[in-house]
Amino acid sequence: MASFVPFLGMAIVVLAEVSGMIVSKQAMSKGLSEFILAFYSYGFSTIVLLPSCFIFFHRSDELPSLSFSLLSSFFLLGLVGCSGMLLGYAGLQYSSATLNTAMLNLKPAFTFILALIFRMEKLNLRKSSSQAKSVGTVVSIAGAFVVTLYQGPPVIKTKPFLFISQSHWILGGFLLAAESFAASLWFIIQASILKKYPAVLIIILFYSFFVTVESGIIALIMEKDLSAWRLQPDIRLVAVLYAGIIRNAFRFCLLTWCLKETGPLYVSMFEPLSVVVADLIDVLFLGQTLYLGSLVGAAVIIIGFYGVMWGKAKEQKAGEISEEGYLEPSSENVPLLQNRRLEDHI
Repeated sequence: MASFVPFLGMAIVVLAEVSGMIVSKQAMSKGLSEFILAFYSYGFSTIVLLPSCFIFFHRSDELPSLSFSLLSSFFLLGLVGCSGMLLGYAGLQYSSATLNTAMLNLKPAFTFILALIFRMEKLNLRKSSSQAKSVGTVVSIAGAFVVTLYQGPPVIKTKPFLFISQSHWILGGFLLAAESFAASLWFIIQASILKKYPAVLIIILFYSFFVTVESGIIALIMEKDLSAWRLQPDIRLVAVLYAGIIRNAFRFCLLTWCLKETGPLYVSMFEPLSVVVADLIDVLFLGQTLYLGSLVGAAVIIIGFYGVMWGKAKEQKAGEISEEGYLEPSSENVPLLQNRRLEDHI
């Protein structure tokens, strides 16, 4: 029963992520600007997270003070996250939730490459684990090119229940690949911050606040029509509330709990499940046509993804990674995350 609860939690996380993409896409097809959606949704996230973080901050005596350097790191984290989010919204407008979730599987590959650059991972091609991670990275990127550049014949055709705008598949694919890269960079920055300030909820509160400010400035520049800022009681208001409360605040809190209980390796295994869920929602409810290129490319990405994960699991079995999924510190490695549990700080 204890192992089933994290499984159920991660299944809910995947559903919250994919359903958030679907609702956001429908709202943008009805005229809601992605800039305004980002501003309002993260504003709601900040409001939702503020009370619990305020109580936590006053009860904790072990956290370091909030210095200017730390706040600058939070701002940078927000800037990278805001850029990735806007790239994701733009890519979603030109594609589908299926392509979006397929591209999310590039995050382990991009994270592995960035971790090598910042010396948070080591590469020893004599070891099978390093070989698996390297090959898996290349295969994942190749699969992304298949999804983006090869559409292929339709496999399943359905009549749309909701309005879907004309897709620009290649542009959407590259925008979503850029989002995955930004998300990987965000993870690297977050890992660096966690070593100095291991309080996840407070980090995300500041992250949500800075994203709200940054996306608000961009929205003011891009959306000069004041009528675009008014939310009518329709799918646009639903999208803002859903993204702010469910996709951002609730999903992150549940994901953090699952991460604490099982470690990042277990959590990351659920990323390919989002491709299956998105396919089902796209075909059954939104009337999207399922193309052969999407199936083949998603399968290649998932194979590469599990190659990277197999390499990480082999390192963990060999004792190079702790049971919680973090790299063990050594004279040759800089840990990706500080080698300690975060229970006392979450």
